[in-house]
Amino acid sequence: MSIYENYQPLNFEAINTYELASRPSKVTVEDFAAPVAEDDSLKNFLDKLPDILAVQSLREIAKQIRRARQLRKPVVWGIGGHIVKTGLAPVLIDLMGRGFVSAIAANGSVLVHDTEIALVGFTSEDVDATLEKGDFGAAKETGETLNQAAQSGAKDEIGLGEAMGRELCAANPPHADVSLLCQTYRHKIPLTAHLAIGADIGHFHAACDGAALGATSHSDFKLFCSIVKELNGGGVYLNLGSAVILPEIFLKAVTVVRNLGYPLEDFTTANFDFIQSYRPQTNVVRRPTAGGAGRGFSVTGHHELMIPLLAAQILCGE
Repeated sequence: MSIYENYQPLNFEAINTYELASRPSKVTVEDFAAPVAEDDSLKNFLDKLPDILAVQSLREIAKQIRRARQLRKPVVWGIGGHIVKTGLAPVLIDLMGRGFVSAIAANGSVLVHDTEIALVGFTSEDVDATLEKGDFGAAKETGETLNQAAQSGAKDEIGLGEAMGRELCAANPPHADVSLLCQTYRHKIPLTAHLAIGADIGHFHAACDGAALGATSHSDFKLFCSIVKELNGGGVYLNLGSAVILPEIFLKAVTVVRNLGYPLEDFTTANFDFIQSYRPQTNVVRRPTAGGAGRGFSVTGHHELMIPLLAAQILCGE
């Protein structure tokens, strides 16, 4: 006999049940993946993925990107430095040539890593090995390029992204073909740069001019707002690997556009990252599209896997 005098196990004999076949369900065998064959084409491979969860999101995002190009609406790629460090610039440059990249919004780390790739073909120093000696971020050419571009950009009243592209292209770097700064500049595709002063290595070099950095980055914010305005009616904004800066920049751009009386609806946003952080989820996926203004998606995974998959789905998923 149980010691629990006030409680007795419930009798389950009167539980109501229903026929399994009568129940709506979220997953059916028609949604299942198919085995991959050795001679499958890329399109066959994509078609064999399970039509479930992230694959559904990936397919819908790619569909909206193709729709945006058809409607001549912007497809804006907001990127953090990790996109460059994981070797994805050639993927974005190829999509750029196919009309699937209308503009790129970058945080400061993109400028650093892309500049180093363009100049010497490598980037991403070993911080643990250099920080103790005070050498972290002290690469001469990286700091000089960033700050020379900011000063000349401020003088010419252009944005920092354009100024960086101009500065790098003038140097004729050996790896310009895989540099987002060089390729956007050469193809006259806007690349806007959004800084947090003190967050990037160029900000503590002797040549740093805070006023020039601020002026050119602020100019880029205004340009970015004009691009976000054009998302209305079918555009797409993607946040790739920026957990704080670009989600905040995007949210402020959305409010600027609406504050000035421009409509902003029927657009798509998506966040790609290996961790779904608060700001991208809130400021990119949920808030801007709330109330039926648009649709937001979240795709979790490593960039070096998910971005090539997205590119493949854009090109082969029709």
